[in-house]
Amino acid sequence: MKIGYPCINRSVDCTSSSTFRLASYSQERLEATVQSNLNCLERILDYNVENGLLFFRISSDIIPFASHPCCDFDWKSCFSAQLLGLGRKIADADIRISMHPDQFVVINSLKPVVVQRSIEELEYHCIFLDSMQLPQSAKIQIHLGGVYGDKDSALRRFIEVSATLSPNLRRRLVIENDERLYGIEDCLFVHRETGFPVLFDNFHHQCYGSDRQLEESLLGAAATWGAGDGVPMMDYSSQLRDGRVGSHATSIEIEKFATFVTSVVAAGLDPDIMLEIKDKEASALKAVQWMRENNLL
Repeated sequence: MKIGYPCINRSVDCTSSSTFRLASYSQERLEATVQSNLNCLERILDYNVENGLLFFRISSDIIPFASHPCCDFDWKSCFSAQLLGLGRKIADADIRISMHPDQFVVINSLKPVVVQRSIEELEYHCIFLDSMQLPQSAKIQIHLGGVYGDKDSALRRFIEVSATLSPNLRRRLVIENDERLYGIEDCLFVHRETGFPVLFDNFHHQCYGSDRQLEESLLGAAATWGAGDGVPMMDYSSQLRDGRVGSHATSIEIEKFATFVTSVVAAGLDPDIMLEIKDKEASALKAVQWMRENNLL
């Protein structure tokens, strides 16, 4: 079981997700920004290895404007050696990597231009992971998209569009239950039609209000992961106190985390868990400490 956090490390004095406004775009600025982002990613990975945090979500902004029509910079060739070096570092330390494209990625949209832009953005994520020669277990997670007044049709559109994606991307894609529109049952239906593994998000499951019991949902999602996919990935968070329903906690509440992990272990599962908690690595370090104290790492 590996514990991770997404995109930003507040203990390292750099960011791997620097970007800039499109109005100030130039190849020179893009190249400098990508170089800075990759250098920072390496520092974050080193920090994570030193601290036992072996699951990390790389920001979609690691290559700014990568899928935008303005970008004609061949970043793959320019940074090929560094990308391969990062891939070797990840492999040598046995780090699990994921990516999670932004909310504008909606492949079941009713607007063809949105679908096309979404596919281009997903393909960029796949190319980035491929450029580091990471295995199929390095995943790209997405939600099922909008409902548009007809859930059955929306699900069918997702299935149809996903069939047009490149084989490499399809091998990396995983689907995640969300807090309002699509629950774990919907994801399992899409899995049966597409083969995409299902990433279980505990907080979204709570917010959605599924009738499925937690253990049934955990086991159902875990069963969708094949041998090449690696162990199942799960997202964990809890409700922000006094925040609107669905707001992620600022810091981990170890008792709640312990209850969730105990349920996971009782179900016979050993997943990699991404903490979607606002203070990032600070909560991840607390989670790792608790797991070591309880002989779970």
